[in-house]
Amino acid sequence: MKKTTKKIRVAVLFGGKSAEHEVSLLSAKSVVENLDKNIYDVMLIGIDKQGRFLLNENSQYLLNAEDPKQISLQTSDVELSVIPGQQSGQLTSQKKSIGAVDVVIPMLHGPYGEDGSMQGLLTLMNVPFVGADVLGSAVSMDKDVMKRLLRDAGIAIANFVVARKGEKISFQKIKKVLGLPLFVKPANLGSSVGVSKVDNEKEFARAVADAFSYDTKIIIEDAIVGDELYVSVLGNDNPLASVPGKLITDHQFYDYDAKYIDEIQMEIPAKVTKRMTKLLQETAINAYKALCCSGMARVDMFLTKEGKIYLCEINTIPGFTSHSWYPKLWEASGIEFTKLLDKLIRLAIERHDDKQLLKTSRA
Repeated sequence: MKKTTKKIRVAVLFGGKSAEHEVSLLSAKSVVENLDKNIYDVMLIGIDKQGRFLLNENSQYLLNAEDPKQISLQTSDVELSVIPGQQSGQLTSQKKSIGAVDVVIPMLHGPYGEDGSMQGLLTLMNVPFVGADVLGSAVSMDKDVMKRLLRDAGIAIANFVVARKGEKISFQKIKKVLGLPLFVKPANLGSSVGVSKVDNEKEFARAVADAFSYDTKIIIEDAIVGDELYVSVLGNDNPLASVPGKLITDHQFYDYDAKYIDEIQMEIPAKVTKRMTKLLQETAINAYKALCCSGMARVDMFLTKEGKIYLCEINTIPGFTSHSWYPKLWEASGIEFTKLLDKLIRLAIERHDDKQLLKTSRA
């Protein structure tokens, strides 16, 4: 980034009205710790579970910050409002003068943060923001829409069935179509929240009820037997892919505890052939483009013993905790955490500047 005597004012958004609220706090903590304070003036905006925007002090924005099971957002009496309009990134509060921000890092996972809703608000504020735009965020978050777009792009995915709340769901019909075991997932959630592996009808009933407690639409898909591999993607029009990484775990599947609480073993880079590395990277970039992503994403894939790649999902705001795949894969690819954040901020500003050049009238 260009050297400047004035610091870039970065607002980090975290928390949110989502079952992934606590994961967001963990990610934000790592981001704040790794931002270069010589370059950035960091503003912390916590969003509580009621959706209120709260200005937090740098040293007191989290409670139980070192305990993933107990971490929570510190309360604040400075509630913020946003001001859409010509001036970029305007924020206001009845209790404190806030002013404008130069760029936003929405470190929000799940609904109301990763699904295009926050991206729409930031677009109306006319402020650059890190990560996918409205469309890329929305289609990547909804597993039903995501899978259909990937399938149309010729990218292999697991067979799946969509069910909506209120519909009659027959276990026997699902079993006949998909076989066993299978997975049941909320359509619009991540971090393996509400995800269940099913081997029989009793488990199926519980899994469906659990998934519907988080979303009104669920995905039921067959279980792909293979290694779980991850590739990080970075960029706007010409994205780059990291080296792949392979998950090594004793868990039945990569659930919430495995991702954020328990210690897991990461094989980075994954011990695959150069040819397979290239195929994994190409698949990740093709999926990224097919889903209209920009900025960043983590692409999750399965690799079978027969050497076939199945794309599981794409995460437009991947985890940024101290042991998350996205930053670790880029570190292994030669970009350490602080420089990665620099690149993401630069990409956000570049995309915003490009959009400012577009015509808004026919004159």
